[in-house]
Amino acid sequence: MKNLLAPLLLLGLLVSCRNTTTTETATTGSTDSSTASVGQPKLLAILPEKYNTSDGLAISPDSNTIYLSMPNLANNTYPGVLLKIVNDSIQFVTDLPAHPDTKHACPMDLAFGPDGNLYYAENQYENDKNYRSRLMRIRMTNGQPGAIEPVVTGFGLSNAVVWKGNTIYVTDSQWDLPGNDNGSAIFRFTLDELNKGAIALVPKTMDPHLLTTFTTKVNETGVDNGADGMDYDSKGNLYTGMFGDGTIYKIALKPDGTFAGQSVLKVSEAIPCVDGMIIDRKTDKMYICDSRNNAIKIVAPDGKVSVLAQNGDTDGTGGLLDQPAEVLLKGNRLYISDFDKPEKKFVNTKSDAPHTMSYIDLTR
Repeated sequence: MKNLLAPLLLLGLLVSCRNTTTTETATTGSTDSSTASVGQPKLLAILPEKYNTSDGLAISPDSNTIYLSMPNLANNTYPGVLLKIVNDSIQFVTDLPAHPDTKHACPMDLAFGPDGNLYYAENQYENDKNYRSRLMRIRMTNGQPGAIEPVVTGFGLSNAVVWKGNTIYVTDSQWDLPGNDNGSAIFRFTLDELNKGAIALVPKTMDPHLLTTFTTKVNETGVDNGADGMDYDSKGNLYTGMFGDGTIYKIALKPDGTFAGQSVLKVSEAIPCVDGMIIDRKTDKMYICDSRNNAIKIVAPDGKVSVLAQNGDTDGTGGLLDQPAEVLLKGNRLYISDFDKPEKKFVNTKSDAPHTMSYIDLTR
C-alpha cells in the first residue's frame, strides 16, 4: 500500500502544478488585452473598413442626433465622410469635398455654430504639410446638409473646434513659427468675420487671428503635435491639451472672447498625451482621451487625476478602448471615438479590424 501511495501523491502534485501554471498564464493574458484593467467601456458599434478611423463628435442643435466625422486616415483609399448616430445606429450623412490639391477630404473635430450650420476642421497635414488644412462649413437646413465650403484656409493641422457664443476657436497642432519647429496654436474667429468671406491665414506668422501659441516638448514618441482637444468650463475659461507631451493649458478670456492670459494646469499626476477632451460644465470635470495609453482620464476642478477606463493593446472587441481620440458627453453617457492609428511607443500597436466605437455609462 505504501508503494502505491507514493506514485499517486507524486502524480497529484504534478497535476496541481500544471493547473496552477495554466491559470496564471490565462489571467495575465486577459489583463493585458481582453479585458479593461479599469472601468467598463461598452461596444457602441462595429464599423466596416470604409469607416476605419472615427474622430470628431458633435450634438445637433435639437440634441437628438450625434454627428461623427470619419477622416479614414488609417486607410485613405476610402474618402472622408460625415456620419451620424441615431439610437445607437451609425448612418451615412454625406460625402465631403476633397481638397483641390491633395484630393482628400479629412474631417476631424466638428461643432454646430449659432447659425445652425456645422463646422469642421479639415486636417490635411498627413497629405501635405504645406499649410493646406482648412476650417469648413456645412450649411444645414432642417437637419439636411447643403453646400459645403471652406471658411478659413492656411492651417498647418487644424484639429479641434469649439463655439463659444458667436466665436469659434480652432486648435492647430502644427503651427510653427520662425525658430520654433514644435509650435502649435489656438485661433479665434467671429461669426461676422466668417460670413464676410473666406479667411486666408498667413503661415509661420503671428497671424492676427491667433489667440495664443504653445511649444511641445518632444519625448520618446517623437511626436511634436501640440494643441489638440479643447473645451471651456462653467466660468468661461478655455482649456487645451498637448498631444505630444500631455501638458494641459488654461486660457483666460476677456468678456469679448479675446486673450487675457494662460497658465499650465496643475494636475496631481502627469498625463502623457491629450487627444480629445470635453468638460462637463455642471461639475467642471474634464474627460480626457489619453490616446497613448488607451485610457479615458478625469481631471477634477482641483487638478486631481483619476482613470475612468483603461486597457492594454486590443482590436476594440467588445468595446475595449482602441486608441480613444474624442469624447462627447450626452446625458449620463460618454461617447468615445476609437481612432486606432498609433504612433511610436503607444500601447496600441497597429490599426486593425474590427473598427469600433465605445461608450461609458456615468453616474454623476
